[in-house]
Amino acid sequence: MQGTRATVQGARRHVGAAVRAARRAWTQPGRERDLSVQAAKAALAACVAWAVAGWWLKMPMAFVAPWVAVVLVESTVFRSIAHGLQQLAAIATGTVVATGVALMLDSPMAAMGLVLPAVVLLGNWRRLGSQGVYAATGALFVLTGGPVTIAGSAARIAEAVFGAVVGIAVNALIRPPVYLRSTRSALEEAAHEAQEILDAVADRLAADEWDARTAGSLHERALRLYRLVEQARAAVGWSRESLRANPRRRSRAVSPPGQDYDDAVTVLDYLAVHTAGVTRALLEACEDERGQPRPGPPVTERYAEFLRGSARAIQLYTRSRFAPGGHDQHADQELREVVDDMVRALDDLRQRLHAAVPDDPDALASYGTLLTQARRLADQLARH
Repeated sequence: MQGTRATVQGARRHVGAAVRAARRAWTQPGRERDLSVQAAKAALAACVAWAVAGWWLKMPMAFVAPWVAVVLVESTVFRSIAHGLQQLAAIATGTVVATGVALMLDSPMAAMGLVLPAVVLLGNWRRLGSQGVYAATGALFVLTGGPVTIAGSAARIAEAVFGAVVGIAVNALIRPPVYLRSTRSALEEAAHEAQEILDAVADRLAADEWDARTAGSLHERALRLYRLVEQARAAVGWSRESLRANPRRRSRAVSPPGQDYDDAVTVLDYLAVHTAGVTRALLEACEDERGQPRPGPPVTERYAEFLRGSARAIQLYTRSRFAPGGHDQHADQELREVVDDMVRALDDLRQRLHAAVPDDPDALASYGTLLTQARRLADQLARH
């Protein structure tokens, strides 16, 4: 009974998630709408290919055209073209090899035993990429589709070429995919998470609340920040690829992600390192069983001010670089002022820390590393 109830609840959750995704696709731009558009384009490409190859021309293996058209409505126009060329090369190779061997042996079963191992190995050729599997598919179509003839094999290749042309054309001409929006969202998500972590650490330092549980939770979030930065880096590359061979770029409807995106990823890299270092130092201080003295309020409060400045700088940096109309000059000016304050805070911290723990080389080394990382972060923000 409980198992049935859990199954029903799980089904309801999945249905609810599907309904919410459909609502988002209908009401707002985003990943769900992009996926829906790509699905509709794939269906359109298949219908066009079948209407011409199967209904109008009545080709003998007409289903090859819509099949190829569907799989070539890819996530980017460049990928459609690249995969289309690789797939056609694989299908043609498998078709030609299977046709030649079958005609020589006059036995589809014997030909299959010889051809399939060869084309499966050929499918692993690096130049065919992920499309190498279609070499075996092309060979199977020849060997299992009735009497083998040169004309029939040529028709299969022609149908595959036509399907590829339809799939690529539909993907390139009807709302070609562009992923600048998701790239900006990925960068903003990483920056927002870093800002929240730094603010939380600053609050704990200022209040002298260094419990191990909270420090451990913040450190785990800081480690997850690396994953968000990697996702942002991948999104930048994905966006650039989505504009290659894309008609929307030539029409100046969109611009490629510029140096600002690369600079943002670099800054986020430094930020992730600094955030992980700060939270690790807090965690180790909480778990230190030697009873080492911690820096007092003159140091921790000043460092908390630096962290709040870092969080504020990241917020301004994001607003400056990714404003709707381009650079936000007001945010730029405010960012410079905040970074100047961060540098002054670091200089002050260096003097206070030496006075706070003069006889503890381990503490000086630990906090000195944090100061070095903090200085690099401030330099990166000032540079970019």
